[in-house]
Amino acid sequence: MAAAVARARDGAGQPCFNVIGVDLSNAAGRDRIDAINAGRFPFTTVDQQLVEAVTLAHATGNLRATADPEVYAGADVIICDVNLDLQTTSDGPSLALEGLRKAVGAVAAHIRPGTLLLVETTTPPGTTERIVAPEMRAGLEARGLPGDAVLIAHSYERVMPGADYLDSIINYWRVYAGCTPEAADAAEAFLSRVINVAKYPLTRLASPTASETAKVLENSYRAVTIAFMEEWARFAENVGVDLFSVVDAIRKRPTHSNMRTPGFGVGGYCLTKDPLFATLASRDIFGDERDFPFCRQAVALNNAMPLVSVDRLERELGSLEGRSVLLLGISYRPDVGDTRYSPSETFVDAALGRGATITCHDPLVEEWPEMAGKVTVARTLPSPAGFDAVVFGVAHRAYQALDLPRWLSGACPLVLDANGVLSNAQRRAVRAAGCRCYSIGRGFEA
Repeated sequence: MAAAVARARDGAGQPCFNVIGVDLSNAAGRDRIDAINAGRFPFTTVDQQLVEAVTLAHATGNLRATADPEVYAGADVIICDVNLDLQTTSDGPSLALEGLRKAVGAVAAHIRPGTLLLVETTTPPGTTERIVAPEMRAGLEARGLPGDAVLIAHSYERVMPGADYLDSIINYWRVYAGCTPEAADAAEAFLSRVINVAKYPLTRLASPTASETAKVLENSYRAVTIAFMEEWARFAENVGVDLFSVVDAIRKRPTHSNMRTPGFGVGGYCLTKDPLFATLASRDIFGDERDFPFCRQAVALNNAMPLVSVDRLERELGSLEGRSVLLLGISYRPDVGDTRYSPSETFVDAALGRGATITCHDPLVEEWPEMAGKVTVARTLPSPAGFDAVVFGVAHRAYQALDLPRWLSGACPLVLDANGVLSNAQRRAVRAAGCRCYSIGRGFEA
């Protein structure tokens, strides 16, 4: 978002904004700050447009980063993009609001009257109006300022990490709402200078709670439709049907064009937790003990999805005890280097628990902090020789372009395409090379 805002230009081609990114003063935060201040995008990405936007902003001088909260005092607009996670307790998941409260408190200690605070964090419905706004009011009043001196609005990103990351921020529809009409107007004015509103008009909702509901419902819908495909995938495998070809046929109908396909699992920061926000918001923010069974069951089914691949490996190999497995892909989605809540983590833990030895590779990930000390992450693509099985878990372009016969070079591991990674031609080539080849969601091999 910082890159997108820094990239915005006025009618004369001049930057619309001077952008300052603020991060924590810890090791990770300082690394990101140093990268931005050197003109480098601080994360692994295949989106060249994103890299170029940061490079250009550095050269132009309208993007820098700091850990100093005093910069809030000079801002006309402050965008809140901090994490809001779930924490696990003996009573189940609960909202981890402390980080958001601290961030808002830090802003409230410096923000000047009339500034727009735009919350882009994915928050449970009611958070902006019932938690952020009171926190801001308390901070302002502690400074002797009117509690309503700041404009507060909510607008969630619909980002698609990967090759079109930056484009998905700038060239996509955006929903927004303000705590007051004035805050909504300010949010509209700001977003209209960053988003391509000529092609992708903004949608204003009646309140931040409505905007938050839109985000959580949007992600819950997607999580439920993914989970729905799991039972059909098991059916297809059992009766000899290629569910991918079935779904392609159904997608010809425009009303079903976004139908999901079977996969390795659901990961990332959003779909793994957002459906649970509905129950938690209802209980913890609105005091209503309301259950959302579709959302709850979808998360449970999606969390268990990687175990299907473990079970398939165990069935085909007879046992995983003492078996050597190469897992290709450990990020949570294709062409990103983000391992948060990756389904590969669930797969590896389960396979290790059944006695397997796991080696991992990902072209965009050099270190896997969530699994440090448990598995080896190869820096270069390993030879398949010596492995009992190779699992394709993430549809990175590098794997889809792999010349499999050349890479196999006489090795004959069992190959499991767990996520629709390989083409029909690649799977045929694997079998022609003498390997057994299986696919999640395919009851026969084309």
